[in-house]
Amino acid sequence: MSRARPGPRDLARVPEPPQPGRVLDARLHLLDRQVLDVDGMPVCTLDDLELDALDGDVPVVITALLTGPVLGTRVFGGRPPVSRWHRLAWSYVTEIGSAVHLGVSGSRFDATWVERWTRNHIVGRIPGGNRDPESSG
Repeated sequence: MSRARPGPRDLARVPEPPQPGRVLDARLHLLDRQVLDVDGMPVCTLDDLELDALDGDVPVVITALLTGPVLGTRVFGGRPPVSRWHRLAWSYVTEIGSAVHLGVSGSRFDATWVERWTRNHIVGRIPGGNRDPESSG
């Protein structure tokens, strides 16, 4: 009984060697997730990632989280200019779960201006919007 040579289908079944670090599916684990600072306060929504391939043998790694004005580009197509993106270094990320958690305060980023403006100019003007619902009885 002779064995046939392995073809491309057989090679696809061979498992890849383990890679260092954690493997993430960007669409599933990262994009459109809320980013929370060290105090659990919202910083932004994760819109895109900055990736870097260090060399040919190492898989692509995440270098920064990107957030910015993407609503118009999602509706009409295209990409916002690079100058409009807010970069949050990947080294700030401490946990990835239902939200992306940072190990630093969000007040240090310009990305939080939308959250602050919304809180001060919209939510703050709604009757009862200035008080914490958890502390009232």
